[in-house]
Amino acid sequence: APHPSGGPPHLSEGRRPPPDGLPRFPGGPPGRPRAGRAATASSARALLGIHREPTALYLAPTKALAHDQRRVARELGPKGWPIVALDGDSDAATRRFAREHARLVLTNPDMLHHAVLPRHARWARLLGGLRHVVIDEGHRYRGVFGAQVACVIRRLRRLCRAYGSDPVFVIASATSASPGESAARLIGEPEPIDEVTLDTAPHPARDVVLWRPEGDPGTDTAALLARLVDDGRQTIAFVPSRAQSELVAEGAGRSLRTDRRVLAYRAGYLAGDRREIEHALTTGGLAGVAATNALELGMDISGMDAVLICGFPGTLASLWQQAGRAGRADRDALVVVLANQNPLDAYLFAHPELIFDAPVERTVLSPDNPYVLGPHLAAAAQEMPLQPDDARWFGPGMAALADQLASAGLLRRRRTGWFWPRPERAVDAIDLRGLEGGPLDIVETESGRVLGQVDLEAADRSVFPGAVYLQQGEQYVVDRFAPERREALVRRQRPGYHTQPLSTTQARILHEDAGRRFGATQVRTGDVELVTQVIGYLRRDERTGQVWDENPLELDEHRMVTKAVWWTVPQEVADRLGLSAVRLGSAAHAVEHTAIGLLPAFAPCDRWDIGGVSMVVHPDTELCTIIVHDGVAGGAGFAARGYEMADEWGRATLERLRTCACFDGCPACVVSPKCGNANQHLDKEAAAQLLAALIGD
Repeated sequence: APHPSGGPPHLSEGRRPPPDGLPRFPGGPPGRPRAGRAATASSARALLGIHREPTALYLAPTKALAHDQRRVARELGPKGWPIVALDGDSDAATRRFAREHARLVLTNPDMLHHAVLPRHARWARLLGGLRHVVIDEGHRYRGVFGAQVACVIRRLRRLCRAYGSDPVFVIASATSASPGESAARLIGEPEPIDEVTLDTAPHPARDVVLWRPEGDPGTDTAALLARLVDDGRQTIAFVPSRAQSELVAEGAGRSLRTDRRVLAYRAGYLAGDRREIEHALTTGGLAGVAATNALELGMDISGMDAVLICGFPGTLASLWQQAGRAGRADRDALVVVLANQNPLDAYLFAHPELIFDAPVERTVLSPDNPYVLGPHLAAAAQEMPLQPDDARWFGPGMAALADQLASAGLLRRRRTGWFWPRPERAVDAIDLRGLEGGPLDIVETESGRVLGQVDLEAADRSVFPGAVYLQQGEQYVVDRFAPERREALVRRQRPGYHTQPLSTTQARILHEDAGRRFGATQVRTGDVELVTQVIGYLRRDERTGQVWDENPLELDEHRMVTKAVWWTVPQEVADRLGLSAVRLGSAAHAVEHTAIGLLPAFAPCDRWDIGGVSMVVHPDTELCTIIVHDGVAGGAGFAARGYEMADEWGRATLERLRTCACFDGCPACVVSPKCGNANQHLDKEAAAQLLAALIGD
């Protein structure tokens, strides 16, 4: 069957080696014999009086995809097949059905991590009969999120062994480089597993157009969306933000000449609203949608005639994933990629071979990272005491790391292994996606109706006092922002403008763990505190986008302590180079970007797991300073690895700056897809001079 994302599928299948011995699970079912012969396993079951009906588990990175695949499974499977989609929105009856009756459970890694594995005794029927585990959209599990999910999979496999099952794993992706290697890393196999890369699914023709807007790309996206919908083409427009999804949907709705509907789709909608939009898309009742990447891999939409992509989404994998939504039916399809107003998009559009001929990015994840693995070892010990042979699942460094956790009081070491000694749940300290604080409700004042939700940590950038909140063509003005009560009170109003937050970010150096000579300077590593704060907002005309005015705000600061590596520029080096303060700052900014882009070559991460700050005069060092930091609280080990490899990393960064064929900077050197100030103030030539002076070349 054609893969939901529309491109050539990469299916990887792997089975763990059969275990030996007959371990008994404390307070639960005995384990399965570790003999590979089916007769031996069957005999053991007969002796132990165990009969397991076969079950299967499907894991998707989003709720929408799991629900959509349930719909497809009902159509393909036998009548009355007991299947269920399980997620955080599921009620008690659905969860009970999943535990007691379902043969196929479709869920996400978060639900497996928070609800199933910690309460595994209640899920003994599912785990004990598990024959297959399907992990869809395998390329999405990269970076820190991928490492977190990989640890969850290892915990799952360990419990399956205890309950006597030995599931086959199938990992599916339409946009994956080296799928066998990536899949093996994800599920914990030492060698690459089998790849199935032959695509025999029929594909209609798909035209891909690169579109350079003359003005705002969102305006052109809305106009194209309306035009395609009026022409009878069901269309998705992918946009980079929640606010823009509302703006594009609203603009397209105003331009429609027919009675067809265009809606927005984004995170933050209530579950019922999301399901209604998804159903309307699949049944053809909705002609167009402006969506964030929540729909990039959310559903198998077989009727899409066109896809609009407003701005390069950061990676080729995401680009082709979004483009794959077009061309599912028996008609030819259209994909239009609109350039955003930044150097990255400009460079790619000037060199289309980097889009059409380059391979997708390699999936990078490191489940052995102790910052990630340590908390999961604690969770695994609470699920079932850790034993030395569990290194089969968690790697050869498991015992040493478990001993460190025991020294810190997080585990208790006994003769037979490591135990969880605390009353609280270990899993509650682990957030797979790095989102903290939970949801904040957006409440309409007049009716008391909850319109939607936003992550508490991001709320002050979208529902600050005076903000215009957009939802399905309606506009609301925020009257009260009360994070302590987890709510924002809004009233329906169309003020004629939209709002844009203004924020600042600072990095304070808290503690230096280590430092050493780095050419003409020092490289250091330690703790930094990132301080971000929304300090005001702009009011922009809803029609023209022109700025009306700037309004100050006094909102709370957000602080995160993490690990970083940094260099300073000695004053004598700056004086010798003769760079003005402006050029010195632009050089440091460019070095920061190039170093971030190359750190994945020396540390098991990708550029989305790390960030950076550069300042002409940093208040803590009183010198020009370049900082590269981990992107999660407490650190993830990437900056520490950068410190260890600083010499090689620095030389590689200088080589990239010197040998890149571009004239004044491009995505292959100094231009970053995640720059907070749209890649302004970058000086490639000065960056090469600065880094050469620092490392003594």
